Amino acid sequence: QGTATSAGSRALPFLLQLTKQPATRPSSVLPPDLRSAEAELQPPRRPPMAVKVYVVYYSMYGHVGKLAEEIKKGASSVEGVEVKVWQVPEILSEEVLGKMGAPPKTDVPIISPQELAEADGILFGFPTRFGMMASQMKAFFDATGGLWREQSLAGKPAGVFFSTGTQGGGQETTPLTAVTQLTHHGMVFVPVGYTFGAKMFDMEKVQGGSPYGAGTFAGDGSRWPSEMELEHAFH
Repeated sequence: QGTATSAGSRALPFLLQLTKQPATRPSSVLPPDLRSAEAELQPPRRPPMAVKVYVVYYSMYGHVGKLAEEIKKGASSVEGVEVKVWQVPEILSEEVLGKMGAPPKTDVPIISPQELAEADGILFGFPTRFGMMASQMKAFFDATGGLWREQSLAGKPAGVFFSTGTQGGGQETTPLTAVTQLTHHGMVFVPVGYTFGAKMFDMEKVQGGSPYGAGTFAGDGSRWPSEMELEHAFH
């Protein structure tokens, strides 16, 4: 046993020296012609993949659409983020929309439920109907059963933004009740919280939005998002 231990002690420096040797010669000691050949064999470096953020909304009179535009600007200002804005399908006829005084739809593309799976994160926007999301957005969520079955949206972060007619019309209940849709898909609800800062505490003027997300008051339809509400959406 003593002889073996002694031999092992003498062999240890030699073994350590072996482990320090590089597995392959660095390219700097290769001849120029071999270095160029080695470079050609290396796989090309791929640029980092952009984070895809989808802004998906329904807007009858344009107020939510205005917030969506500002949210796109804010998200696009972050390096490495690719933003695409979509609107969900309309379920009312042109005749009914005309009687309601709704303007023509914008040219923002219509999204299908399956396209949600392509996004890394999603912001959903909608107006309020009796303190909850409008039926157009609810109908869109109702059509995502296939995604739910495959758990295609599970783990994706999601936020919401909204428009209400009055101060008591649902700036909190509308996003709060929307969380049930995200929960069933296993999505991670990401509220804005109070990260917007001191402006959320301003009591001098009417302003939409809440810790749940960016928001605006439409009133009778004639009021458009204020400068502060647009800043909140950008944030």
